[in-house]
Amino acid sequence: MLKVTLRNLAAHKLRLVLTALSVILGVAFVAGTLIFTDTINRTFDEIFDGDGRQVVVVRGEKPTGDGGDETATTQITVPQSLLPRLQKIDGVAEVSGGVQGHTAVVDAEGDLIGGGGPPQLGLNWTGGEDLVAGQAPAGPAQVVLDRTTAEKAGAGVGDRVKVVVAGGVQDVTVSGLTEGENGGATLVFWETATAQKLLLKPGEFSTVNLEAAPGGTEKELLPRVEAALPGGLEALTGEQLRAEERSDIDAMLGFLRNFLLAAALVSIIVGSFNIFNTFSMLVGQRTRELALLRAVGASRRQITRAVLGEAVAVGLVGATLGLALGAGLAALLKTVFEAQGMEMSGSLVFTATPVIAAYAVGVVVTCLAAYFPARRAAKTPPVAAMRDDVALPQRSLRVRAAVGTLIALAGAVFTALGLTGDGSAEEALSLLGVGVLLIWLAAATLAAVIGSPVVKLLAGWYPKVFGVAGRMARENPRRNPRRTGVTAVALMIGLSLVTTVNVLTSSIKATMDEMVDEQFGIDYAVSATTFQGLGPDLVQSLRQVPGVVDVVETGNGEFQLDGENSWYVSGNFPALLDAANARLLSGDTATGPGRILLGEEEAEKQGLKAGDTVKAVFPDGKKETLRVGGVYSDNDMIGSRMLSPETWKAHTAKALPTLLIVDAERTDAQVRRALDAAIDPYPGVVVQDKNDLKEQVQSQLDMIMIFFTLMLALSVIIAVFGVVNTIVLSVIERTRELGLLRAVGLSRRQLRRMVRLESVAIALFGGLLGIGLGVGFGAAIQHSASEEISVLSIPVGFLAGCVLFSILVGILASLWPAWRAGRMDVLKAIATQ
Repeated sequence: MLKVTLRNLAAHKLRLVLTALSVILGVAFVAGTLIFTDTINRTFDEIFDGDGRQVVVVRGEKPTGDGGDETATTQITVPQSLLPRLQKIDGVAEVSGGVQGHTAVVDAEGDLIGGGGPPQLGLNWTGGEDLVAGQAPAGPAQVVLDRTTAEKAGAGVGDRVKVVVAGGVQDVTVSGLTEGENGGATLVFWETATAQKLLLKPGEFSTVNLEAAPGGTEKELLPRVEAALPGGLEALTGEQLRAEERSDIDAMLGFLRNFLLAAALVSIIVGSFNIFNTFSMLVGQRTRELALLRAVGASRRQITRAVLGEAVAVGLVGATLGLALGAGLAALLKTVFEAQGMEMSGSLVFTATPVIAAYAVGVVVTCLAAYFPARRAAKTPPVAAMRDDVALPQRSLRVRAAVGTLIALAGAVFTALGLTGDGSAEEALSLLGVGVLLIWLAAATLAAVIGSPVVKLLAGWYPKVFGVAGRMARENPRRNPRRTGVTAVALMIGLSLVTTVNVLTSSIKATMDEMVDEQFGIDYAVSATTFQGLGPDLVQSLRQVPGVVDVVETGNGEFQLDGENSWYVSGNFPALLDAANARLLSGDTATGPGRILLGEEEAEKQGLKAGDTVKAVFPDGKKETLRVGGVYSDNDMIGSRMLSPETWKAHTAKALPTLLIVDAERTDAQVRRALDAAIDPYPGVVVQDKNDLKEQVQSQLDMIMIFFTLMLALSVIIAVFGVVNTIVLSVIERTRELGLLRAVGLSRRQLRRMVRLESVAIALFGGLLGIGLGVGFGAAIQHSASEEISVLSIPVGFLAGCVLFSILVGILASLWPAWRAGRMDVLKAIATQ
C-alpha cells in the first residue's frame, strides 16, 4: 500500500499542494509566534541574568492596611544614612545605593525618544556600569547615555542634548556612553547627588545593593541583612529580585503569546475544514479505484492507512514549509516591534519548541481532518468496482440538523443567561462566551443543512440574468450540500471574528464620543504623552497666554482605600467637577488636608456618605483617616475618587501635575495658536480640545482594531484558498460532465461564467453567515458590558465592504478553475472515467 500512497501523491500533486497551503499558513503562525516570543525571552534573559556577583537588595516594603493587604506599589525609600550600618554587616564587601525615576531624551526633531512606548529611565551612576566611551558624569550638567539612545539622539561624547526631567527641560552634556542592553528603554545616568535631587529626594535611594564578600553567598548574607533593617524595608537576594522582574515580563509576554496562538488556532481550525473538504473530494473521485483495491484483496485498514499516508505526507511538507515561513513571520514581527522602540538583541532564536510544535500541528491536524474521509473510503464495497456510476453513499442530513439544532438551543440558553443574569460582569461574559462558542459550532454544523435553501435564495436571480449558465450555477452548489457547507464555514469563521472585533470597536468609539460630549467640560486640556509630569514653568507660561482665565493643576496617584487598592485624581474640587460636567449630590466641595470626594457608586459600595470617615494607606507607608466631604455623580473622566491637593502632595515625593485644565475666555484659533506656542519648548506636551480628544481615542482604537483584524486576516486568507481548492476539485470531479455540456452546445464563455457564479454563491453564503454571526456576537458582548460600552454601533460601511469582499473572493477564487474548465478538450473530457 506504500506504493499506492506514493503513486496517489504523485498523481494529485496540484490538489495536495492547494491543501498543503492551509497547513503551511496555520503552522507558520504557530511557529512564528513561538520563535518571536523565544527571541523576546532571550532579550530579557540577557537583561535580567546576573553577572555572577552575590548581591542582596534592600528596598521599601509595600505598606499594608489593617487587614494585612499590601498596597499595589511602594514609595518608601532607603535613607542614605543607613548605608554605614549596612556596610558593617559581617560578610558585606561593598554597599551601593541606586536611584531610579523618569528622564526622557529629546531627539534632533524635538520629539521624545521612545514616546509613550518603552520606559524612559533616569538612574544614578554607581560605577558598576561599563563605559564604552567617555567618562562618568561629574556635576548636575553631565549625563551618561546608553549607546542606542545616543544614536537616536544623534549625539556623542561631548555633545549637548535636551532631557525632560522633574517636569522641566534641561540642557546637559553627554560625558560618556554605556552599552546598556535594555530592550528599547532609554537610560540616562546622573551623578548620585543630582539623581537624588531630580528623581527622588536628597539623601534617599530607591534601592541599596549589598555585595557579599568573596567566598560568601547572597543566601547566607540575607538573614543578617534582614536583622539589621528598620521597619518599612525588606531585603531580597539578587536571584529573588530577578525572578520577580522576570515574572512581570512573563505576564506581559504571556498575554501577547496567548493572543497570537489563539489567532493561530483560528487559522488552524479554518485550515482543517479545507483539509477535510479536500480529502473528502479526493476520496469521492477515487471511489472506483478504492473499490478495485478492495476487490483485489486490500483490507479496510490498508485503505485507511493509504489515505492517512497521503495526509501524513501533506502534513510533513506543510509543516516544513510552514516552519520556514514562520521564521519569516517572526522576523517581520521583530522588525515591527523594533520600529515601535522595543529593541531585541541579536538574531532570531531557534529552539526545539517551535520545531516540535510545527510538525505536531502540521501532521496531527492534517491526519485528524483526513481521518473521516479515510474511514469512508475504507467502507467502499468491492462490488462497487463493477459499476460505472459508483459513488460514496451520503448519509441523511437529518441527524446533522437535529444535532445542530440542539447545540444552537444550548447556545441560546447560555447567551440568554449571560445577557439577563444578575451576576458579576465576569460571570456574564463567561456565560456569554460559552453561548457564542456553541452558536458558532451550531452554525458550522447546520451550514450543510441551510446551505441549499440559502444558496438557492442568493442565486435565485442567476437564471433570469445569465440564462442556462446561471441556472446550472444555482443548482451545482446544492448537489453536494456538505461540501458547500464546509467551504462556507471556513470563510464564516474568519469573517465572524473580524466582524465581531469591528462591531465592538465601533461601539467603543461611539461610547467614548458620547462620554466626551457629556463629560468633557474643559476649554483646553494640557497633558504629557509620557509619565514626565508638568512643571511650574509650563504652568506659568500657560497663565500668561492672552485669553487664558485660569490654569488648574491636577494630579493622580494610588492608595489603599478601606483595604482595596484604588486610583484617585487630585485637584481643586469645584474645578474638577466643572471640568467633567459632574454634579455634587451631597456634602460640599471644601478642600483641605484629609478631605476626599467619592463617586455615587463608590460611596454606595463602601457604605459611605458625606461626613463619614474612611481609612487610607498610601504608598509612602503612612496611614491616614480621610473625611468624605461629599458625593458626586458617577463620571468616567475623573473616576470615583477625588483627593484633596494638600493630601496628595503630602504623600507624593514628586507631586507634579499630570493634567492642566485651561479655562479660556474664548476657544478660537488665536487662543489655540498661543497655547501651542506656549507648550512648544516642552517636548512631549500636547494641548487638546474636545475634538482632539475624540480623534486621539479613535486613533488608538483604530490601531487596536487594525492589529486584531490583521491577526485574524490569516484565517480569512486560508478560507480563500479553501474556496479555490473546492472549485478546482469540483471542476476536476465534473470533467466528464463539463465535456458533455460543451458537446451539447454550452460555449466556453458560458462554462467559465457558470464556474464563477457558482464560486460567488458559495463565498457569499459563507460571508453573509459570518457577518450575521459577527454582528450578533458583537451586539451580545456589548449588551453584557453595557456599563462600560453603553452604545451599540453597527459599522454599516464595514459590513458592506465585507459583503463586497465575499463576492470578490468568489470571483478571484474561480478565475483559474474557470479558465481551466474553459480550455479543456471536449473529447478527452467526455472520455474521462
